[in-house]
Amino acid sequence: MTETAVRPADQTEAPLVLTTDAPRTLGFLDQFTLWGNLGISLFGPVTGALVAAYTGSLAQGLLAVVVGCGIGALVLGGAAVFGSQTGAPAMACLRGLFGRRGSTAPTVLNIAQNVGWATMEIIVISQAAVAVTSERWRWLFVVLAGVLATAMAVRPLGSVKLLRKFMVWLVLIASVYLFVQVLSKPVQALPQDGVFGFWPAVDLAAAGVVSFAPLAADYTRHSRTNKAAFAGSALGYGIAAIAYYALGVFAVATLQTNSTDVITALVTLPAGAIALFVLLVDEVDEAYANVYSTTMAAHNLVGHVDRRWISIAIGVLATGLALLVDLGNYTQFLYLIGSVFIPLFAVAIADFFVVSKMNWDVSSTAPFRWQPAVAWLIGFVAYQLVNPGTVSGWSAFWLDLQQRVFNHQPVPGWLGATYTSIVVSMVAAILLGRIGRRPLDN
Repeated sequence: MTETAVRPADQTEAPLVLTTDAPRTLGFLDQFTLWGNLGISLFGPVTGALVAAYTGSLAQGLLAVVVGCGIGALVLGGAAVFGSQTGAPAMACLRGLFGRRGSTAPTVLNIAQNVGWATMEIIVISQAAVAVTSERWRWLFVVLAGVLATAMAVRPLGSVKLLRKFMVWLVLIASVYLFVQVLSKPVQALPQDGVFGFWPAVDLAAAGVVSFAPLAADYTRHSRTNKAAFAGSALGYGIAAIAYYALGVFAVATLQTNSTDVITALVTLPAGAIALFVLLVDEVDEAYANVYSTTMAAHNLVGHVDRRWISIAIGVLATGLALLVDLGNYTQFLYLIGSVFIPLFAVAIADFFVVSKMNWDVSSTAPFRWQPAVAWLIGFVAYQLVNPGTVSGWSAFWLDLQQRVFNHQPVPGWLGATYTSIVVSMVAAILLGRIGRRPLDN
């Protein structure tokens, strides 16, 4: 627990400030349904369609989905235990890794990515609604999605209970229907013009799941046990993500669509608009999660401010951005998220469970620790060397360095950025952590 958790908590709702203890009201089923709902997303088929394009094969695409989502789910589950063990929200938990001041860096990065995710969720909700109705109403759907997501963020625990009682059943029915319709079509050969390989596809799938690791403890701080936190998040999100990424892979093979048009292709199925409308409504919980977790990240910097006002401000910002911007380069956004947060949480998991023995100091006086920071940097570099991406002005530097490291030879086909970064980060965190602890043990 944090040393600031000194005020009694309302057991029916999340604390308003960081100095209030978190009520432990969520069991396994609560968390399994929460994370299952978060894993069922309109971004799932979009990401799955990208995976299919990267592999150019139905079998390899499905395998890449299982491997990538499986790796991501384990990282997510490990990060979930941070919250259940300490009682602190996600970015406050990282005080135990980097110290109070050191946690500012990942906090700022997390705020940026969460605002970006919240904005993209609102955009994809509006685009799906437009596919069912008319383009002229896009602004209205943006505003409605933003308002609903913000309202849910103001009452997060109540929203979790609502998702468990009602939305999960409607979503399951809609999901089964879409799968039946997609799988009833004949399988055709996948396009070969955008094939990058199996491991880049795994990186895509893993990045989408790991993007929720920085949010995990914001909810699992309310978990009754560590086991419920790990199992609920890893199984709930992992199973749902595998299913919906696979839906995108199958859609490319049977509907002859792509990542840009996959949502429209699903809408055109018989009664597809009805099923998609259910998923569209459910998509609001994704936006809510990002708004709420942006609020929790901000609490690591300004813990005395009422989270409700922060959530309203974040909701207004994300809604405004959604009115002004497009989805942009979603693939490269995923890669950048992966290169930052995959090694970060690999280091955090190794340090938490192996080096620190689940005993982090998450207080406001936690000292800076250089060892995890160096391990994070090493893991980030390892990811970029294997998969530099194609971001203008950024990738050129890493491509040049990659050529030097691999002696101007192509990166081996068996080398994936995700698992390479995880292994390198964890090994670095454990070795550096033991070096750093040695003087204290003597």
